[in-house]
Amino acid sequence: MDWTADPWPVVEREREYETGWYTGGYDRVRQPNGTEKDYYWAALPDAVVVLAVDGDDVVFVEQYRPVVREHCLELVAGIVEDGEDYETAARRELREEAGLLAGDVTLLESFACSTGILRHDRGIVVATDLTETDRDLDDNEFLTVTRVPADDALARARAHPANDATIEGVLLARADGYLD
Repeated sequence: MDWTADPWPVVEREREYETGWYTGGYDRVRQPNGTEKDYYWAALPDAVVVLAVDGDDVVFVEQYRPVVREHCLELVAGIVEDGEDYETAARRELREEAGLLAGDVTLLESFACSTGILRHDRGIVVATDLTETDRDLDDNEFLTVTRVPADDALARARAHPANDATIEGVLLARADGYLD
């Protein structure tokens, strides 16, 4: 198959709703066999996930997630704001949520998430050489900073209620030698 050609042309694009958080809609697509089908999507801004290594510990935050009605232990994360790259957003989110300044940040990977439904990219950043500073939480953030021994980070990330971004961050950092 020639992947440079567009065998799936969009014949109609409809935005059905917009919120302060995301836009949702569908594309009516002509499939390679000539039939048409609606493919629904939600478009979210890019996000960054920060795996902060503090000595032999990984910095997590615990927060209540109303959508899943659970307290979750997660890596620091947030939206990439206009004009930011993943590294800049990682530094900002780490300072705001955990009260830590990173001397060094490294982008491990950026990728598209849940490509069957989302238009959303995520970057995983490792932060090291940390120093404490004041936090600057958003008005809807009620976070507790928790340090987890690096040896236990994957097990803690996988514990219920696990989330994809935290597991991805720990696995990528481990694969790249940041966690032994």
